[in-house]
Amino acid sequence: MNLKGRNFLTLKDFTQGEITGLLKLAAQLKNKKKSGIPVDTLRGKNVALIFEKTSTRTRCAFEVAAHDLGMGTTYLDPTGSQIGKKESIKDTARVLGRMYEGIEYRGFGQKIVEELAEYAGVPVWNGLTNEYHPTQILADLLTIKEQFNHLAGIRLVYMGDARYNMGNSLMIACSKMGMNFVACAPEKYFPDPELVSQCEVWAEQSGGTVTLTENVAAAVTSANVIYTDVWVSMGEPDEVWEERIKDLTPYKVTRSVMDMAKKDAIFLHCLPSFHDLDTKIGKEIYEKYGIKDMEVTDDVFESGQSKVFDQAENRMHTIKAVMAATLGA
Repeated sequence: MNLKGRNFLTLKDFTQGEITGLLKLAAQLKNKKKSGIPVDTLRGKNVALIFEKTSTRTRCAFEVAAHDLGMGTTYLDPTGSQIGKKESIKDTARVLGRMYEGIEYRGFGQKIVEELAEYAGVPVWNGLTNEYHPTQILADLLTIKEQFNHLAGIRLVYMGDARYNMGNSLMIACSKMGMNFVACAPEKYFPDPELVSQCEVWAEQSGGTVTLTENVAAAVTSANVIYTDVWVSMGEPDEVWEERIKDLTPYKVTRSVMDMAKKDAIFLHCLPSFHDLDTKIGKEIYEKYGIKDMEVTDDVFESGQSKVFDQAENRMHTIKAVMAATLGA
């Protein structure tokens, strides 16, 4: 696997072999970190981290991964950059590309990160856009592989709104890796038909499948992995809360849903999650709508089947693998 100089914008751009190679590298780097073996082979290099949307896991994962590799980081939050305001994306890319060896972008449209990649002249990594979240998916795949020792044939059910970055990216990854992807939601929350068609082609080549269904029991029966995400994404207007709660409550991951899956099934969530009233937004939702949880119940989130914190940790190891591979560590 030679990914030196490559951008990491969407898993659509990577083969099954390249994804497998990144997962293998991530596992090796994870083992070295656990064993206290340094991997600072990129000492002297620096990376810019552009966050138009703030994040806990993505920022911490990129910063720790970069530092472990010996690199310096510059964090640019929504107030710390003129990208798209006083300075065009094209110009920002050409400036940062002369100062840094790599650039991470987390924000809005996929076109922004693609334009950064076109003009930067250094590897650009997608930390999240509206359409795709490839670094999260690598962490998900590593977590699944750690639990089951394989990916091919795994049945992954995504419950909830599958139209955006998580539904899209999980469907792409599963179809490329020979997994069986199921989107379980009302029909209006299904992924884009054009992307579904492309993923069906990849699935046919890899031995996987792509299924879209509104039937919860049909979806989760024999599932190995049940995955969900928040129902309302950052930046969406308040008006959508009531609509999503009404439409998606039948697709909440509850104990009865988990009991329909295989006995050794695991629960995954890319976080943050609304599973209790211990957050400001959770309390606001309860006061407004009278619900104590949203996409998953607390008993599932806190259960032994829940691997969400293994998953969160693996963000660091897989991001480290992406940076190491594309920068030629």
